[in-house]
Amino acid sequence: MDIRSTLKELCEAFNAHDLDRIMAFFSDDCVLEMPRGSNPWGSRFEGKENVREALATRFEGLPDVHYGNDEHFVDSATDTGISKWTLTGTPRDGMRTEVRGCDFYTFCNGKVIRKDSYWKIVE
Repeated sequence: MDIRSTLKELCEAFNAHDLDRIMAFFSDDCVLEMPRGSNPWGSRFEGKENVREALATRFEGLPDVHYGNDEHFVDSATDTGISKWTLTGTPRDGMRTEVRGCDFYTFCNGKVIRKDSYWKIVE
C-alpha cells in the first residue's frame, strides 16, 4: 500500500465532502478523535457508523470546509501517515475560519484504524 497516495486521496475525498468515498478508506473498528471536546483528546468516535456521523456533522457545521496547502508524510515502519493542511470554511454563524492543522492516520491492512486531528488555536 502507498500510504502517501492514500493520504492525498483522502484529502481529495474530504474536499469533495464525499462521505462514501471517505469511509471506504476506514476499517469497521476505526476511531476518530476530533480536536474539540470536553476531554483532553477532544471528542472520540468509535466504529465506522459513529465516525461517519461525526464527519457528517463536520460537513453540516462547515458546509464549505476545504483542506488546502496539504502536505503528506509517512512513517512506513509504523504504518502511520500525517497530513498537514490549512482548513478554511464558514460555519453557520458566518465567522470565516482559517486554521492550520494536521491529522495523524494509523493504518492496518490498508485501512485507516485511527484518525487523530489537531488544530491550531486562533485567538
